[in-house]
Amino acid sequence: MHLDAFERFSEIDKSGMLAEIDGLPAQLRAAWDLAFSLPMPDLAGVDRVVIAGMGGSAIGADLLAAYARDTLSFPLVVWRDYDLPAWARGSNTLVIASSHSGNTEETLSAFTAGHERGCRLLAVTRGGRLAQLADEYGAPTWKFVHNGQPRAAVGYSFGILLGLFVRAGWLPDQAAALEEAVAAMRSQQTKVAAQVPTAENPAKQWALRMEGKWVAVFGSGFLEPVARRWKGQISEIAKAWAQFEFLPEADHNTLAGLHNPKPLFENAVMVFLRADKDHPRHQLRAVLTAEAFTSAGLNASVVDAPAGGALAQQWAMLHLGDYISFYLAMLYETDPTPVTSIEGFKAALKAASGE
Repeated sequence: MHLDAFERFSEIDKSGMLAEIDGLPAQLRAAWDLAFSLPMPDLAGVDRVVIAGMGGSAIGADLLAAYARDTLSFPLVVWRDYDLPAWARGSNTLVIASSHSGNTEETLSAFTAGHERGCRLLAVTRGGRLAQLADEYGAPTWKFVHNGQPRAAVGYSFGILLGLFVRAGWLPDQAAALEEAVAAMRSQQTKVAAQVPTAENPAKQWALRMEGKWVAVFGSGFLEPVARRWKGQISEIAKAWAQFEFLPEADHNTLAGLHNPKPLFENAVMVFLRADKDHPRHQLRAVLTAEAFTSAGLNASVVDAPAGGALAQQWAMLHLGDYISFYLAMLYETDPTPVTSIEGFKAALKAASGE
């Protein structure tokens, strides 16, 4: 499909993923507002937080942890697994279970473990079994309404948590930063929206560069989870293989792999995300590492975040990745919404467990 024939996108995008992406700025603000309208749980004495989630329900926690890590005075851990780490016990530990469906088995396991260990609990979900467990445990539930895929609800999975941390006094007021992030995304949309022709649209141009290629996305600091998000969106929306790497860690191992297998290098695209609000050494590493990859014969480029604060840069870059992933799906003529391989695996897992 030609990316300038945007009027044909709906023939492939049967469930309206593009509308979800277009609506992300409004969703982020709505989630922030919702967080200030819900009953605040008792968090007195909490000095450690575990946010349990998987996939699209966990990425919001990743974004928060990366954004707030220079401000928070206690440990915040994002947990993508069953049960909980051994140290997570007692009323000074808050376990937040984030599940779009409310039925994610790993998240339910962590929530149950938190109850059994006497942790403080909070459920963030649309409903499902998680909401039922919260009722049984006498734990608060912060519900939101969203009818799409979990990955399209990242505004909720982040904005609700950001509001919670501000209300708890763990972060300073973020209202101005959030408004700047929403404005940055909307400003960027004037350059990357579907009706903007490819010659003037960097998201479409990136999709064309990625078509038929192996993609790796590198991020650092508050852009670490954005690199993970780009990888996840490329896989779930475009149904294409991708991977993510973190700097500076990649400079201590991945760089050693720039020798083999040479015949595959021309089919790889390396993307280095950079922001001027990130650590200066991270910014330098992004440039020098990209140069090392280019010298080795790989296609490597740096993508700079627009001007603004850290939250605005984080969310503008996240939103750019969403558009790139969508346009890549259009190039592959792949419906961006269904994830039949994931659903099929979940069904096989249940069958193998005798459920």
